Amino acid sequence: MTILEKALEARSKKVNKVEETKALKAPMDVHAKLEEIANAGYEGLAKEDSAYFLKCFGLFDKGEDFMLRVRVPAGQLNSAQALRIGEIAKQYANDYIDITTRMQVELRYLQIADIATILRSLEEVGITTFQTGVDNPRNIVTDPLDGIAYDNVIECMPLIEKLQSIFIENPDWISTLPRKFNTGILGSLSNSCNIFGHDCNFVLAQKEGIFGFNIYLGARVGMQAQDANLFVTVEEAPAFYKALLTLFKTYGYRDNRNKNRLIYLLNDVGMENFIDAIKKESGLDFTTAGTTMVQSQNIALGATKVLGRNGKFNYKIVIPSGIFTGTDMMAAAKVAQSYGDGNIRLTYDQNLYIVNIPTQNLADLEASSVVSTYAKFNNLYFADMIACAGIATCSFGVIPNKPDAIEMAHFLNSEVAIENANVRMNWSACPKGCGVHGIADIGFEGCKAKDSEGNRVDGVHIFLGGKITREAQEAHHLHKALPITEAKHHVKYLLKTYAAHKQRAETYEAFDDRFLSRNYSFQALAFFTKINYILNDKLDLNVMLELEAEPKTSKREEYELFSFGLKLFKLLTGEKRFDSVVGLEATKVRPRKIKRDEVSKLNPKVPAKLSEIIYNMTHEKKSERAAVFSELLMALKEV
Repeated sequence: MTILEKALEARSKKVNKVEETKALKAPMDVHAKLEEIANAGYEGLAKEDSAYFLKCFGLFDKGEDFMLRVRVPAGQLNSAQALRIGEIAKQYANDYIDITTRMQVELRYLQIADIATILRSLEEVGITTFQTGVDNPRNIVTDPLDGIAYDNVIECMPLIEKLQSIFIENPDWISTLPRKFNTGILGSLSNSCNIFGHDCNFVLAQKEGIFGFNIYLGARVGMQAQDANLFVTVEEAPAFYKALLTLFKTYGYRDNRNKNRLIYLLNDVGMENFIDAIKKESGLDFTTAGTTMVQSQNIALGATKVLGRNGKFNYKIVIPSGIFTGTDMMAAAKVAQSYGDGNIRLTYDQNLYIVNIPTQNLADLEASSVVSTYAKFNNLYFADMIACAGIATCSFGVIPNKPDAIEMAHFLNSEVAIENANVRMNWSACPKGCGVHGIADIGFEGCKAKDSEGNRVDGVHIFLGGKITREAQEAHHLHKALPITEAKHHVKYLLKTYAAHKQRAETYEAFDDRFLSRNYSFQALAFFTKINYILNDKLDLNVMLELEAEPKTSKREEYELFSFGLKLFKLLTGEKRFDSVVGLEATKVRPRKIKRDEVSKLNPKVPAKLSEIIYNMTHEKKSERAAVFSELLMALKEV
């Protein structure tokens, strides 16, 4: 018995309820009856079709209507396809479109009577909705400027078509996997599709002068993919991919739905054993990894237009939170036809490109109605923002999310406008993480929080320090369960620090590496944003605790805590807490002693509780001081 067989046997004591549902019928039998389903209405809708089988074809029952997930391989649409999607959205979907992080679209508010008609209409222009939900290989993503950008080494769309042909609309692969399976392929130097964040990741690499892909496997929410130490050429990629899918289909777990993604099989059998099995299944002896070539974030970082290697421009229309309309999709299709080559590219960050625009057409494109309408979102806070669906359209959502992201972006743009900068802020409405908040510079996960009066309100967990350049890294928790009305101020102080200390054209990700994470613990940064929120936005004292470029605290919490306390004492009283200090000690034999209310006596605007906190941070005896920031953060809730 092989190690994969042993792993599967150990997890085969039972199957989950979804697997029991899948055994009831063949998905294509349901597809063949779409006309009957549409005509029968909700009264005739079988429970298993609503709960599972219709999702194989992108149809998600929302109770009173349907959401339809439309497959857009590599995010590429021609003008006829974009026009048709827009027409359907306007006629059947309340003129509403969501652009998603898988570079495709979702149509909402569809009536059951129209679903067969809509799917036929999409098929007429070469669009499928097959395998966009449940246990299927999902839409394959890549660089939105694939084949166009200067940094694109391998054009991936031809390869994506080969990989997709293995499974798309193939009954042997419809609903036969244990869980969903996400794939990304990047043939460019810049990471414009979260290339380390999928179950299977083909990442541009070079080995012995040959360009191909290093393989990374097993990402899921909160976890980036693992290096498989494997290099595949463009020619080898289809055989590798089919073998990978076959092994997952054959040996993937079917018991606990929460532990059935590819990563759990990899963890149990080990990457090396799994790769050996792929080699055996494919009949190819792949070589070990080459040099991963991802070097930067999006090549068009901070720009709405970027020159392609063919001498033509590509114009990015920034779509706030991916909320678009059918009317505007039709308009985009028409300007793409009039001023570009007729094609549109959807992006991982929920925007779209009009591509291949001759220089002489650029001014007319920018003056067009659809482009000028969205021009107001061409700023730092909207350009790279991601937000998944919230409570309005998703049953898992905890907060509205998309409106929250838009409101915060407007707020930050008015409070901290920064030129020549880049920050990625990603929003997920719940722990499922569809807004990929874990790899953001600043990420938000929806939750419920309590305001200062103890009322239950919409809130977020704030994450800081996600990375997508060269290699991916998950962000760290900065704050848990902050009311959104308060959270925006915490972010404001992080961005004020970025504005004050950033180097020329430095991205927030690079700034975090060079300044924030290098110099300060995450506990110190949490205290920094909280105390500034209290000082300025709660108490209106108009003073700011600032971070030093070269602190001498070495990220040691007790030193950071003491240093912040000394600064706060001086900021709020105008006096020194001690004449001088060395490390954690005052230098005088008899250092200045204060009482708990000292700061309030010297500055009556300071509440007694805040005075006590500063007293605890700066006590003349080291043994009497507060030891950790978490203790202070709890105390600050009483200010």
